[in-house]
Amino acid sequence: MVMRSSPLPRMSRRGRVTIGVLIGVFVLFTLLGWGVNAWTDWLWFDEVRYTQVFTGVLATRLLLFLVIGLGMAVIIAGNLWLAHRLRPQLRPHSAEQATLERYRMLLSPRLGTWIALASAVIGLFAGLSAQSRWGQWLLFRNGGSFGVKDPEFNVDIGFYVFQLPFWRYLLGVGFTAVVLALLGALAVHYIFGGVRLQGVGDRMTNAARAHLSTLVAVFVLLKAIAYVLDQRAMLLEYNEGAKLYGAGYADINALLPAKEILAWIAVVVAVAIIVFSNAWMRNLVWPGIALALLGVSAVAIGGIYPWAVQTFEVKPSARDKEAPYIDRSIKATRAAFGLTDTKSTSYAANNLVPPANLATDTSVVQNVRLLDPQLVSETYTQLQQVRGFYDFGPKLDIDRYAVGGKTSDYVVGVREINYDELTPQQSNWINRHTVYTHGYGLVAAPANQICGNGTPFFVSGSLGDSKEEAQGCTSATEQIPAQQPRIYYGERMTADDYAIVGQTGDRDVEFDKPTSTGGDKPNPTDGDKPAPTGGEQYYTYTGEGGVDIGSFPRRLLYAIKEQESNFLLSEAVNKDSKLLYVRNPRDRVEKVAPFLTLDGDPYPAVVNGRVLWIVDGYTTAATYPYAERVNLQAETADELTGRGTFQLARENVNYIRNSVKATVDAYDGTVKLYAFDDADPVLKAWNKAFGGDLVLPKGDIPPELAEHFRYPADLFKVQRNLLARFHVTNPGDFYSGQDFWQVPNVPDAPDSGAKQPPYYLFTQFPGQDGPRFQLTSAVTPNRRENLAALISGSYVDGQPHLEVLELPDQTRISGPVQVHQQMTNNGDIRQQLNLLSSGQSQVQYGNLLSLPFGNGMLYVEPVYVKSNSQNAFPQLQRVLLSYGDGGSYVVLANNLSDGIKQLVEQGKRAPGGAPPPSSGGTSPPTGGTTPPVLTGELAQAAGRVQSAITEVKAAQASGDFERYGRALKTLDEAMAAFQEAQAAANPSPGPGPSGSPPASPPASPSSSPTPNG
Repeated sequence: MVMRSSPLPRMSRRGRVTIGVLIGVFVLFTLLGWGVNAWTDWLWFDEVRYTQVFTGVLATRLLLFLVIGLGMAVIIAGNLWLAHRLRPQLRPHSAEQATLERYRMLLSPRLGTWIALASAVIGLFAGLSAQSRWGQWLLFRNGGSFGVKDPEFNVDIGFYVFQLPFWRYLLGVGFTAVVLALLGALAVHYIFGGVRLQGVGDRMTNAARAHLSTLVAVFVLLKAIAYVLDQRAMLLEYNEGAKLYGAGYADINALLPAKEILAWIAVVVAVAIIVFSNAWMRNLVWPGIALALLGVSAVAIGGIYPWAVQTFEVKPSARDKEAPYIDRSIKATRAAFGLTDTKSTSYAANNLVPPANLATDTSVVQNVRLLDPQLVSETYTQLQQVRGFYDFGPKLDIDRYAVGGKTSDYVVGVREINYDELTPQQSNWINRHTVYTHGYGLVAAPANQICGNGTPFFVSGSLGDSKEEAQGCTSATEQIPAQQPRIYYGERMTADDYAIVGQTGDRDVEFDKPTSTGGDKPNPTDGDKPAPTGGEQYYTYTGEGGVDIGSFPRRLLYAIKEQESNFLLSEAVNKDSKLLYVRNPRDRVEKVAPFLTLDGDPYPAVVNGRVLWIVDGYTTAATYPYAERVNLQAETADELTGRGTFQLARENVNYIRNSVKATVDAYDGTVKLYAFDDADPVLKAWNKAFGGDLVLPKGDIPPELAEHFRYPADLFKVQRNLLARFHVTNPGDFYSGQDFWQVPNVPDAPDSGAKQPPYYLFTQFPGQDGPRFQLTSAVTPNRRENLAALISGSYVDGQPHLEVLELPDQTRISGPVQVHQQMTNNGDIRQQLNLLSSGQSQVQYGNLLSLPFGNGMLYVEPVYVKSNSQNAFPQLQRVLLSYGDGGSYVVLANNLSDGIKQLVEQGKRAPGGAPPPSSGGTSPPTGGTTPPVLTGELAQAAGRVQSAITEVKAAQASGDFERYGRALKTLDEAMAAFQEAQAAANPSPGPGPSGSPPASPPASPSSSPTPNG
């Protein structure tokens, strides 16, 4: 009776019903949630007309889930059933078997159910794991040839990129299936007596031995296949000896043949296990010896022998032994990251004296960008915000436009709705989702032109009642007109910021923009309707974007999705309503093209009267033989990461192409994907996987759109960082590493550890036939701060073009960090900076631009002043300039024109073209000597300076920027008078200090804007 009792207590009927109900509810809500998400995703993809992506990914996921899941379940179930089928009918009596009898009695009545349950659980997890490999499968099915072969096996690169990852995954699935089947079969054989630990006779029946040994043999055969794939994968591994990726000397000459030997040994061992276990001796001694032989061989042949070759043959002469393999890595890395065609030019930079043609140049100086898109974002927000809920983000963008027949770069920003800035009353559900639905206008200002009060000169996007228009700092006409300026899709949108648009009747409820005319004069170009109330204009969305939610089922669907009952209860949702969601341009492109890695800095452009977001898309791979592997998140991080630019994911890649230029219409959300690198094999594979027409051909790119394409920042950072090492193409020099470069830290905060971001310029470098819009970065020698090279990326005839201006070794030219320190530590300049940075304000430095000119180096750094008062914003007040080695010729001027003139004048004063004396002026007296007492006109001038400083501080404290501008003007005049009085009192035949007196005071805030370049 004891042996017939169940080892587990029996659950009551009520308990079973309760558990069943709970499981049913869980499954119901899980399926409901999945169904709602799938249905709404389909509606969204249907809206953007990319349903082939939704169906393609979903079908592939389901296919992999079913095939791998069912395959794994069948293998496990088959082996468990076979183990039970091969059980012995008679078992010897023993205490062990008596203990196992109760488990046999529990399992036997419902053995099929238990096997099905165990197999289903394993198959479920295997299927869930497999469906995440949909990308690998699509590339496996659709990948083609690269037309380039690896240097060792002469196999096309396409095998490594498209085939190898999925083969290795399938091999892993095979290992998992065999191991689980072996463990499960062993457990069943043990429970049902096929394997015994006690009793007389054999410990294993012939049937159990044949079954288990066959599984072991299959495992060993899979190991043989793994050795073969490992031979190919060796070209992807890290070579510790050369500090590069790819097989090195020891790998090719020791480990590679070892892998081949081990593969054959594994085949022999698998055969031996079958033969010795079943056909000949029918015991496990010799199979065990064979497995031990495989293990010893793996250690000796695959481990000790390569180690010995590396230690005793390679290390003593690593430079020569590794040279051919270093050469392979250099060539592969340059090919995989698009560095092969990089143009490298020597630039002597041996002119240390400012040339006279600086003052008349029209290709470099005239286009110098003074506005820093990071700093002036606050300025745009304060001067062009108009309403507190508008926002331009923490960083603006740089683009170029042809205005008046002249092309130059502009600092552009989109006036978006920032939902976090709505007041508590404004942020209720109705206002947040049906009233405040969009921003308005693309605001632009020339990057090299400022107003007299140090603010940008706005040429587009003003709403008519901004502060700057009242001060004359806005163009009288819209120089970059947008026929549809409304911004329904923007970078400030989050996943929760959906909008419900579309109204019944003539009543407009969407807040459009404030108006200074009471809203009774509609703009005929964009369909504005008269505002119902003075000072505010309202609007109803008329675009094609959005999902129709006029019907009750749709409203119920989205009420469940958003967990919001107002979809059903609110009168704001009607039969004409549309729902706009996934409104961030980057998220929108990522959803449409999930196979792309997207650049972290989308930017807006006005193209044919429409505001379009342009997003750069990259195709990547991680299995390009011999290419360096980098982490995108680490390589693209700098001072701006997370401050207006998105941080990339921690993705390890060794191949990248800017293969796609995507656009998102800021009004209706239309997404278009254009092939930019139409020769990229990875893009071809993805396009083929989704029907062949997912990505539009390069020939379909409108010329007006192509004019706004710019070299993508994240790709440039990766290429720049790699060029810091891989500009060295000689294997011996590469091994020594003496000529490596590094990216300097932020010049005005080098101790922060943040890297200096590259900067966009519309300028002309030596060897270029005209000004280009190019992304530029300075690099310094490894662990030194002097300038080593300038790297730039631009488009020439629609093709990416990388250039390197390489300075001679041991150059005297200072790097960005040194130049900033030399300029700001200059005695005369430091005094003036201290006056600007009083206790009520702070000095902020803009981009330090490194510009090659006249066979020398020109450095330009704008100086902004920001009051500490509330709602203050930075204003451009001075410009730092330096020429030559960074410390000899230094100027702090009111504007760029004056600064260039002062630099040229300094160059003329230098005898024989040599640098002038110390640019910091004479050193202060030491040794306890008291300074001289000021008398006469000099004392009066000093008193005027002190009074002007007091007025500047008072103006800063008041927050009155007009008063502050007048105070700065008075201070400049006082400083000029003081220096004139000082020169009259102490005449000197030699040249004056480099910080020349200001040539002219800054204009008052009410004066008209003047160009500074």
